[in-house]
Amino acid sequence: QVQLVESGGGLVQPGESLRLSCVASGSIADMNIVGWYRQAPGKERERVASIGPNEYHVSYSDSVKGRFAISRDIAKKTMYLQMNSLSAEDTATYYCAQKYGSAWAYWGQGTQVTVSS
Repeated sequence: QVQLVESGGGLVQPGESLRLSCVASGSIADMNIVGWYRQAPGKERERVASIGPNEYHVSYSDSVKGRFAISRDIAKKTMYLQMNSLSAEDTATYYCAQKYGSAWAYWGQGTQVTVSS
């Protein structure tokens, strides 16, 4: 079993930055793909970024490309999401997740990000 715990959310003003962290524990497969999703009230969950075992297998949604950066430290079993130039449209609950096989099988509890002036 894998446990994922996010941190780093909060309230920021438009244009500011935040860095989210996700620490994994349990039976970790370090070579699995991990990623960040977000869900805003009344909207479907959206995958914003994912990363494979190395920095070369990275993808972003069009809505965050150029502003967000995903990274991972396998030795620390930690994944990060650096979020820059935040806007109100980025307000959501952010979840980290890990793939097992073809499914996003493991999820954190979520951390709230609110962008407001």
